[in-house]
Amino acid sequence: MTDTKTRILVEIALTVALATVLNLIKLWRMPYGGDVSLEMLPILVLALRRGWRPGVSAGALYGVVALMLGPIVVHWAQFLLDYPLAYAALGVAGIFTELVRGARTDGRSRVGWTAAAVAAGAVLRFAAHFTSGLVFFGQYAPEGQPTWLYSLLYNGSYMLPAAILCAVAAAAILPPLDKAVPPR
Repeated sequence: MTDTKTRILVEIALTVALATVLNLIKLWRMPYGGDVSLEMLPILVLALRRGWRPGVSAGALYGVVALMLGPIVVHWAQFLLDYPLAYAALGVAGIFTELVRGARTDGRSRVGWTAAAVAAGAVLRFAAHFTSGLVFFGQYAPEGQPTWLYSLLYNGSYMLPAAILCAVAAAAILPPLDKAVPPR
């Protein structure tokens, strides 16, 4: 039992470290925060291999680390929404762990379940950023544009490409990773 707990703690630490490194490689950066990168990938992969609890834990820890790398904080509630809660939400993809594992024999369904898991985590992360944008960043909306539309477009413009990129990468990485290092 202790060996498994230790292994999971080490995997969480490695996940946070890898997400931090991938955060430094940005494909596209938004002016008021948010970017397209693979920073979500390690958290999603951990959640799909170990379940939602380790995924949520790694995500929340990474959210605190991401805050240290380039903070944009205007209010304590916005800090919670955009950092620990948003990244912890990615770990919810772990609710699909058994579905992804069970689909090992049928490659197409495994890809589908992996994409569904990534979508679930990304939608929850988007919801946190959308709420933050709605409440705290509406002042940046163009004249006459509703705040909700501004937040939807702004956050969607980087979250959607990042989610698609991570879904493709997770679907490609999980099968060989599970063969090389089977989840216990």
